[in-house]
Amino acid sequence: MGTSTGATAVEPDAPDQPAPRPFRRGSGTSLRVGVATVWLSVIVLLPLAAIAWQAAGGGWHAFWLAITSHAAVDSFRVTLTISVGVTVVNTIFGLLIAWILVRDDFIGRRLVDTVIDLPFALPTIVASLVMLALYGNNSPVGLHLQHTAWGVAVALAFVTLPFVVRAVQPVLLEIERETEEAAASLGASGPKIFTSVILPSLLPALLSGAGLAFSRAIGEFGSVVLIGGAVPGKTEVSSQWIRTLIENDDRTGAAAISIVLLLISFVLLFVLRIVAARAARREEAAS
Repeated sequence: MGTSTGATAVEPDAPDQPAPRPFRRGSGTSLRVGVATVWLSVIVLLPLAAIAWQAAGGGWHAFWLAITSHAAVDSFRVTLTISVGVTVVNTIFGLLIAWILVRDDFIGRRLVDTVIDLPFALPTIVASLVMLALYGNNSPVGLHLQHTAWGVAVALAFVTLPFVVRAVQPVLLEIERETEEAAASLGASGPKIFTSVILPSLLPALLSGAGLAFSRAIGEFGSVVLIGGAVPGKTEVSSQWIRTLIENDDRTGAAAISIVLLLISFVLLFVLRIVAARAARREEAAS
C-alpha cells in the first residue's frame, strides 16, 4: 500500500509593509493658525491699527483735548448711562425670555424664537424708523419718546436683546434636570434651586451676553439716529458725536472718540471673560 505524503503549501513572504505613521494631533495646526491669523489681521487688526494711527496723528495733546471736550464728555455720559441701564434690563428680560423658550411649551413658541433674531437681520436705520413711527410725535400708542433719553434706550434695547437670549439659551438647554429634581427632593424651594443650581451654570453665558449687549449699545448709531435726534447733552450718543466731527472734517478727533469706545468695550469684555472663566471653573469643580 503506497503511502503519500501531503505537501504543506508555504506562502511566499509578504513584502515588508511600511509601519503606519503615528497620527500627530498637531498636524496642520500651523497652517490653520497662520490662515486664521492672516484673516484676523486683515479684517480686525489692521483697521484697528489704522484708526489708532489716525487718533495719534495730532499728538497726545490733541487726543486729550478731543476726548475731554465738553461735547465729548456729554456724549460719553449719555452713551454709558443709557447703555448700562439697557444692559441691566436686557440681562434680566433676556434671561426670562430664554427660560420660557427652553422650559415652557406654548403656542407660537417657534414664532417667538424666530422673532428674537429680527434685530440681527433688520437694518438699524429701519429699526430707528420703526421706533419713530411707534414712539414719535404721532405715536399710535400714545407714547412720545422722540428726542428723549427713553427713546434712545428703547432703540438700544431693541437691537441688543438677542445677544443675551442667544448666549443663555444653548446653555440652558444643556442643564440636566436631574440636579434640579434632586435639589427639590431635598426640600429646596424654586427660588433656591434657581439661585444655587441653575444660575451658577448660566452665569458665564449670562455675563458674556451682557458684555456683548453693552459693547453693541455704546457703539450703536443707526437705530438711534432718528428717534434720538442727537440733542447735545441729552440724547446725543458718542457715535453721533463722531459723525458730527467727521462732517466738520475733524477726523483725528473722531478717531480719538472711537478709540475710547473701543478701549471701553475691550476692557469690559476682557474682564467679563476672566470672570466667566473663573465662574465656569468653580462650577466644574463643584460638580
